[in-house]
Amino acid sequence: MGSEIQTVTGTGIPLVGNDIDTDRIIPARFLKCITFDGLGEGVFADDRTQTQGQHPFDLPQYQGAKVLVVNANFGCGSSREHAPQAITRWGIQAVVGESFAEIFLGNCGAIGLLCVTAEAETITHLQTSIQNNPQLTITVDIESLQLQARDFAAPIKMGDGSRQMMLSGTWDTCGQLVSGAETTRATAAKLPYLTWK
Repeated sequence: MGSEIQTVTGTGIPLVGNDIDTDRIIPARFLKCITFDGLGEGVFADDRTQTQGQHPFDLPQYQGAKVLVVNANFGCGSSREHAPQAITRWGIQAVVGESFAEIFLGNCGAIGLLCVTAEAETITHLQTSIQNNPQLTITVDIESLQLQARDFAAPIKMGDGSRQMMLSGTWDTCGQLVSGAETTRATAAKLPYLTWK
C-alpha cells in the first residue's frame, strides 16, 4: 500500500500553454532507460534547450516547487508512463490544470501524483500569481477539494475513484501486490489450472 495523500503544500511552477504532450514532457530518446531514476533531469529537455535557460523548470525562482500549474489537455499524445515519472522525479507532487489527457491522468494516479482540475480563470489567476510571487505557497487539499494560495481560494475537482485511492493510500497497486504476496500464493495454490512455484 502507498501512503495516504490528502494535501500537497509548496511553491508552484506556472507552465502556460494548451496541449502540452508527453513527447514534450519527456522526449522519446529518454524512453530507453531501464529504470525511471534520473528521468527528472530530462523533463521538458527539448523545450528547455530551445528556451536557453528561460523555461520555468530552469528558472531559479521555481526550483524546489511541488505544484505544477498547467492549462488544457495536459499530457496528451502517446501513453508513455515516463512522463509522470519525469515530473515526479523532478520534485512535483501535484499538478493543477484545466484538463488532462485520460491515459496521462491514469499514469499519474498509479504513482501517487495528484492531478486536479480547476476552472480556466482559476488556473490563469494562479499562474499569474506565481509569476508575480514565486514564493507563494499553494495548498492542494483533495479531502476538502479546495486550493488555497494565501488569501485566494478556489474549488478543485478530482475523479471520485482516484480521490478515494489517494485518500486511503490504495493508489499503489504494485505495493499492494507485494504486500499481499502470501495471500496471492495461497489463492493460486487452490486453483486447479495454475501451478504456483
